[in-house]
Amino acid sequence: MGFIGLGKMGQAMVFNLVEKGIEAVVFNRTAGKMDELAGQVKNGRILTKAYSYKEFIEKLPRPRIIWLMVEHGQAVDEVIEELIQNGLEKEDIVIDGGNSFYKDSVRRYNFLKEKGIHFLDAGTSGGLEGARKGACIMVGGERDVFEKVRAYFEAMAGTSGDVTYFGQSGAGHFVKMVHNGVEYGMLEAIAEGFELLKKSPTNWILQKVAVNWSKGSVVRGWLMDLLVKAFRDYPNLEAIEGKVGGGSTGEWTIETAKELKAEIPAIEAAVKTRKQTQRVPTYAGKVIAALRNQFGGHKIEKVKKQ
Repeated sequence: MGFIGLGKMGQAMVFNLVEKGIEAVVFNRTAGKMDELAGQVKNGRILTKAYSYKEFIEKLPRPRIIWLMVEHGQAVDEVIEELIQNGLEKEDIVIDGGNSFYKDSVRRYNFLKEKGIHFLDAGTSGGLEGARKGACIMVGGERDVFEKVRAYFEAMAGTSGDVTYFGQSGAGHFVKMVHNGVEYGMLEAIAEGFELLKKSPTNWILQKVAVNWSKGSVVRGWLMDLLVKAFRDYPNLEAIEGKVGGGSTGEWTIETAKELKAEIPAIEAAVKTRKQTQRVPTYAGKVIAALRNQFGGHKIEKVKKQ
């Protein structure tokens, strides 16, 4: 399997694959990322590095199966164009596993179909832990193409994750977009609760609250477990600036809801509030930033020392 894009998620996914005996040919614009990954793989023969798109294409058996894990938008189109210019052929399969807008995925599917090249959109969730041990994967595209590569998806999902085929092109990224919208709302609700606790007259030990809520509570779950860890890594989150990054998938969710005349006030409020933290940092922003760092390795901004 070919794999392009070795950020934190990409590296974890490739490591998961090769650990299960699946040979991988990898390419990343920054060669150091490939060297970093190769240094972690015990069986060097199962991981092949390519230092150009041409070399990448030449090292893959036909029909080629190529997974893209690059930033949404123009970057995906540029990689696809590079692959075509360097020898991508009919019956090859391109899978976009990043957070692309579902309408872009439909466009790419139609563009590649005209050339006889297959395209699947695969929304991928689970953060770094899921990428390494078992991801939740949401797939859209032609059913027969999905069946040809089902084994690779199932290897990525493992026993702790899940892979589900949702239908026509764009379906996988549509489901992932809504998933991320729900994630925005959940993060915001947790964050607001802890901001209220923080500002209350009682001097709560917030890590104790998180531990308590993680055991048997209605709101228990992976996010609460990660918050316990975040409080342990960053006592009271004081070192973290209360600004939250991201936002694209949330905005797409709102845009799509308006098109479909669906009411999503909680998600809309969560997206709006996240944006506001860039101007006015909050304690709730600290909580969300800490959680995003825990599950996705997203960079956190530290409070500048006076």
